Amino acid sequence: MTENMLFESYKYGGMELKNRLVMAAMTRSRSFERGVPHELASLYYTQRASAGLIITEGTEISPKSSGYLWCPGIYTEEQITSWAKIVKAVHKKGGNISMQLWHTGRISHSDFHGGMKPPAPSAIAAIGKTYTNEGWKEFSEPQEMSRDEIKSVINDYKTAAKNAMEAGFDGIEIHGAFGYLPDQFLCSGSNQRSDEYGGSVENRARFVIEIIEAIAEVMDSQRIGIKLSPSNIGNSMSDENPTETFGYLIKKLNDYNLGHIQLMEADEAAKKLPNYVANVAAHFRKIYKGTLISNNNHNRKTAIEFVESGKANLISFARWFLANPDLPERFRLNTRLNEPIKKTFYGGGAEGYVDYPFL
Repeated sequence: MTENMLFESYKYGGMELKNRLVMAAMTRSRSFERGVPHELASLYYTQRASAGLIITEGTEISPKSSGYLWCPGIYTEEQITSWAKIVKAVHKKGGNISMQLWHTGRISHSDFHGGMKPPAPSAIAAIGKTYTNEGWKEFSEPQEMSRDEIKSVINDYKTAAKNAMEAGFDGIEIHGAFGYLPDQFLCSGSNQRSDEYGGSVENRARFVIEIIEAIAEVMDSQRIGIKLSPSNIGNSMSDENPTETFGYLIKKLNDYNLGHIQLMEADEAAKKLPNYVANVAAHFRKIYKGTLISNNNHNRKTAIEFVESGKANLISFARWFLANPDLPERFRLNTRLNEPIKKTFYGGGAEGYVDYPFL
């Protein structure tokens, strides 16, 4: 094999991706009006249409899913119409684009919920802060969701997926990583329920499985993806046995003929803890039979190595795609990369959004 394998086409969900490079979801906090994407979002995404697949920034599935300012949604006609224009522009450029569906759960504040506590599997607060209209505030203590509320949120995911299809997206990705709502149900440190959604590994995985089954009612399962972070302890996440927990879920996902699972490589803090997998893709590749996307701190060299060795089928990049709209061409030529400018990651306008230079 040669390093050119990274730039070969790949069949995915009935599509043919032009290369094995994926633009990962990145929160940009530029949807200032009613959760409608920024007027420059179409340019931002079309600039990066040379990716094999673009996954949008995390997109709120309902008003109750919010935990941060200025993030886009997919639950109003105005939002759907705006996203449809973006999708059309990306397709015109020859790109493929999926929407990441997002519910923050307890990673939120009551300011986003009309003074009510944010929903979560259990009333266990995360440690950290979010930015509100009144500045930085500690995450609120959440309210344990009732069974009816759980069913309602699952239906919100289904409706959001249907809306994404109406907007013309090629697929969706469930954000099940970083300690957001699906991750909160999965992990024992944030889920201490005693009903059918808590306790055993099978019960804690039920919420994720039911989301997938609901979405599969309105779209082809091969267009559904999910992002997971088995070895990430950010946002106060913990699990008694993450290898067992995620091993059970990932093996179970083989039954659903999904488009992909995207797995984050371990963060440095988790690598030092017992029962956490240090080499995530290599470990779970033995379990999962479908398309596996590896994410987190990759560079050109590791991307080539992971694809050629079979650890992953596709490699996703966040910051490098943010700063290099023509990343596939830069990797192909093995040339210099623009450095990402952190101060312009969130909020603002064109600067640090659509003004990074091409080769």
